[in-house]
Amino acid sequence: MPQILSSNMVLQRDKPINIWGFASPGEKVAVTFAGQRKESVTDKEGKWLVVLAPLKTSSKSQTMTISGSNKIELTNILVGEVWVCSGQSNMEYQMRKLAKIPKPKNEKLGFPADEVAKAKNDQIRIFLVNRKQLSKPDSIHKSWAVAQDSALKAFSAVGYFFAKEIQEKLGIPVGMISSSVSGSAIEPWVAPEALVQEEYFKNQKVGNDPGKFYTPMIEPLSKFKIRGFLWYQGETNCFLNETISYSYKLKSLINLWRKAWGEQDLPFYYVQIAPFDYSKQKSDKVVLTADTEPNFWEAQEQVLRMSNTGMISTSDLNDNGGDLHPTYKWEVGRRLALLALGKTYEQKIGFSGPFYKSVSFKKNEALLDFDYLKSANSSSITGFTIAGNDGKFVNADATIKDGMVIVSSSEIAAPIAVRYNWSENPSGNFYSNGLPALPFRTDNPLNKIFKTN
Repeated sequence: MPQILSSNMVLQRDKPINIWGFASPGEKVAVTFAGQRKESVTDKEGKWLVVLAPLKTSSKSQTMTISGSNKIELTNILVGEVWVCSGQSNMEYQMRKLAKIPKPKNEKLGFPADEVAKAKNDQIRIFLVNRKQLSKPDSIHKSWAVAQDSALKAFSAVGYFFAKEIQEKLGIPVGMISSSVSGSAIEPWVAPEALVQEEYFKNQKVGNDPGKFYTPMIEPLSKFKIRGFLWYQGETNCFLNETISYSYKLKSLINLWRKAWGEQDLPFYYVQIAPFDYSKQKSDKVVLTADTEPNFWEAQEQVLRMSNTGMISTSDLNDNGGDLHPTYKWEVGRRLALLALGKTYEQKIGFSGPFYKSVSFKKNEALLDFDYLKSANSSSITGFTIAGNDGKFVNADATIKDGMVIVSSSEIAAPIAVRYNWSENPSGNFYSNGLPALPFRTDNPLNKIFKTN
């Protein structure tokens, strides 16, 4: 069997399920599971595949039997929701690290330092991709694990806390597949042919080893049915001062992964990279400024124009601008889960902070319209700046009135642009549903460049 099919796994509910593996050429193989029996004959290369009819949610462990010249039994299998989480070090960030970090400053967000010791929920299962092993046949059949003890210590904290929230709110089994590489750029997660097909990269050579991780760490998973993807990556590309090129790389990744799984609208939820002092870092390749990270956030945000996507803000989740790996991974996982619960599972919850929609200017004021603005707070909001024709931004006063945010400054008689949290060290207090607004600027040049088609 392949690595991804093993005892302790969670199978995706409500979708036809692929079960595949390896045997002698021409060998007959039968798969028995949940009252179904399906048969296949291996091809000349010894590969076989059967497709089970969609399965109903099952919180009780079941056994799958695969019979050929020998018999394999996969035990303790559940049926529920399965998600793939991927990216670089902030997604890879292991649960064991939570026990070693100092107590975070924001006490409202809690501090689950002893989470591994408390984890006893056998309805959450985890699969950690081993780059060297994933594409090889598995004779042990123990790659999946219950989310506890040593297996959980080595697993993605973001992925686990996402699963914990989903499992708790839906009351069904959740399987998490983590496939991340510390320090990785986005290009290794995208097959070269996918980048070539993007018009933006026509006649360009894309560097950073395209396909290096996609081929061994993502593609072998693509027959395994899932509900969607979580993505937390970008710091490496931000260090290269990328903007619109990153938007198109992320677009290429989303289209490629959806195509690989054969579902063109799989949910894709991702994380705005956290605040960091990029302007204080030395680089031999590019000049990093105070605008480097806000420009990158803007590039990340462009991809929200693609269907079935969502991005969470982390502008309030770093206690130290010099820390590239902020500790609030439990809150990152929770916010991603809120997106999934609201958008994918259609629960009636507040799953987003204010999201900028449009602006109009009237005399000395800017009137901003937002999606997900549910706050009745009329007190002053911090984090907004405003500019006139000279392009010089100054701190602005901002209040909520009649469902709009009104921004102004006594220094600007005729404003033409507004920005919010446009800083690598944002401190704005603009929230809705208990969630922060994404940083933005009304004078966004990328809106005219990025094409979703």
